[in-house]
Amino acid sequence: MIGYVSLGTKDMQRASAFYDALLAELGAQRTLNFDRFVIWGKSPSEAALAVCTPYDGNRATVGNGVMVALACADRAEVDRLYARALALGATDEGAPGERGPGFYAAYFRDLDGNKLNFFKIDG
Repeated sequence: MIGYVSLGTKDMQRASAFYDALLAELGAQRTLNFDRFVIWGKSPSEAALAVCTPYDGNRATVGNGVMVALACADRAEVDRLYARALALGATDEGAPGERGPGFYAAYFRDLDGNKLNFFKIDG
């Protein structure tokens, strides 16, 4: 149902470098690359993640209550990718752990303050 999710950035070069490194860990690569808009994905038939500078020319802001959740193969991948995000300059929003029965997740904010998480649902 979801084609792609777009996050705003104030520094396209810096955001693109962050997501190039982080999303490569999930097997994603740039699928579209424009001056103001970059999309990463695994294939055209799967949901993708994009960063862009706002079309209206105003400053990119963080959506209160907005979060992008990225699925992982297992709990070890959640741990590894969370650590990778922090090593790339992301900030902690909740270390890896069990959030409820069978739901394991780790939360972080990217370089622009957008909230994301890596998660694994057991079963």
